[in-house]
Amino acid sequence: MIHNLDEIKRIRKKHDLNQKELAERAGVSQSLIAKIEAGVIEPSFTKAQQIFQALEEMRERKEQKAEELMNKNVVFVKGNDTVKESVKIMKKRGISQMPVLCNGKVCGLITEGTIIKSITDNPEKINITKVNDIMEDAPPIISIKTGIKTVLELLKDNQILLVAERGDIQGIISKSDLLGKIE
Repeated sequence: MIHNLDEIKRIRKKHDLNQKELAERAGVSQSLIAKIEAGVIEPSFTKAQQIFQALEEMRERKEQKAEELMNKNVVFVKGNDTVKESVKIMKKRGISQMPVLCNGKVCGLITEGTIIKSITDNPEKINITKVNDIMEDAPPIISIKTGIKTVLELLKDNQILLVAERGDIQGIISKSDLLGKIE
């Protein structure tokens, strides 16, 4: 949240608002906005809070959502597939992790790292080891309306995020997907 009065004008302009539009959104007068920006007066705490809230709402509206960031091509592997089958899919698709389905629901995640660890521990069992024997916990599932700030926070601790609408998986966001969207 914004707390510096000097930031009001910069943020207002960033959102292409004139003083009157900001005043209407904040429920204050246009002359108050002009005087604050000119440094002539300091608003009451309540008025400042109203202005900051209006600017925060503008930022949230413009914030990219998961729906804009996701890759709609989600490749799943089933829990009872063999690790060798999942390696073939990953190589063919050029991906490094896949969500795992058990009875039609996401139940885990398989990554290059979990596969390499499995092969290192039991190289002779790659043909018979099942995905659900080595998979990691399921990745977080977020709404298509989740903002980029939340997406970034979640990707700090997770390989991927699944994006859903009304319980149906619509897409996937990986760290590399997100980096590819940065201009």
